[in-house]
Amino acid sequence: MFRLQRVRLSFVYVLVGILCFVTGLAMFTFIRAEGTAYFSENPSACMNCHVMREQFDAWHHSSHARVATCNDCHSPHDNMVNKLIAKGINGFNHSFAFTFNTYPEVITITQFNEDIVNDSCLYCHENLVSEIAPNHDNAPSCITCHAGIGHSVRK
Repeated sequence: MFRLQRVRLSFVYVLVGILCFVTGLAMFTFIRAEGTAYFSENPSACMNCHVMREQFDAWHHSSHARVATCNDCHSPHDNMVNKLIAKGINGFNHSFAFTFNTYPEVITITQFNEDIVNDSCLYCHENLVSEIAPNHDNAPSCITCHAGIGHSVRK
């Protein structure tokens, strides 16, 4: 009986040790990657990842730089929960790709993020779009024709 308790206690110590290690590693990675920057509205947070230099520079010289930050175009506007979910999904995907060097040489937008960007275009430009295409539900994505507006896109 005493031996069984000792095995259980050892098992608990191992589990706690693994949990502490994983938590510590996650905290180190979050701090080292300046993770808190992603909760801000500051576009320089996008520069934590060096592969975004071209997109950042192009945005900085675009007309949108004076009126919109990265989050204005790349985060949902409908409510804070959806915004945090999208930021969490993108944060995980970006961290994974950057950590394991799996990102493509040419950065392309996913369908998930293209839908967010399109909704963001409509959020700011609803009056103009409704005059041009009253039924824009069936219209092509805004970036189909306006891909280089916010920042240049290489194809």
